Amino acid sequence: MNGSLIVGLDLPTVAEAEKAVRELDGVVDFYKIGYRLVFGGGLEFARDLAAEGKKVFLDMKLLDIDNTVAEGVENIAKMGVSMLTLHAYPKAMRAAVAAAKGSDLCLLGVTVLTSMDADDVREAGYADDPATLVRKRAAQAREAGMGGIVCSAAEAAAVREILGGDMAIVTPGIRPAGAEKGDQKRVMTPADALRAGATHLVVARPIIGAPDRRAAAQAILDEMQAA
Repeated sequence: MNGSLIVGLDLPTVAEAEKAVRELDGVVDFYKIGYRLVFGGGLEFARDLAAEGKKVFLDMKLLDIDNTVAEGVENIAKMGVSMLTLHAYPKAMRAAVAAAKGSDLCLLGVTVLTSMDADDVREAGYADDPATLVRKRAAQAREAGMGGIVCSAAEAAAVREILGGDMAIVTPGIRPAGAEKGDQKRVMTPADALRAGATHLVVARPIIGAPDRRAAAQAILDEMQAA
């Protein structure tokens, strides 16, 4: 399966993000914008990228009462971004799906953060281990009509069996062979993630933190192509 590379613009300012996009122009056309950049002017930047024909994954991990989620999704759908995350709670997902109806926005349910392991999940009050919780939320995302889910590549194969062939599986925590894990605990190489069933790979630090961002992105794309 061919996959898409999404570069995480985990940078503090729009100016730095614009520089990264210029450096990656012609190699990458899909970018993730999360909290750090959003709170530094990133929402307008996301609109600008979308207007320029770039694909934008807005990683907001929404979770609130149904009406608040729906109203937020309605406005986000007008921004022209391609993907939006919300936590994979059934009521929130159903509200978001109804609000996004008729738009091209792909809604993604966040299952279990890739920075969390079994001890972290237990500390958060869940009885299930991460893999069980991921499978449960994947099934709930499918039932709600979501466009896909976000999970660790380690769970991608099991999740693909639950979702079938049509839904997206977006996997953060991707690290090229030999790269540092950072604060991620459930990681996988690009090639292995694609073989496991992922459709979109999110890579931030291994590209953004590289001396030559363009070369780092191309190396990951080459590995994806080889897979």
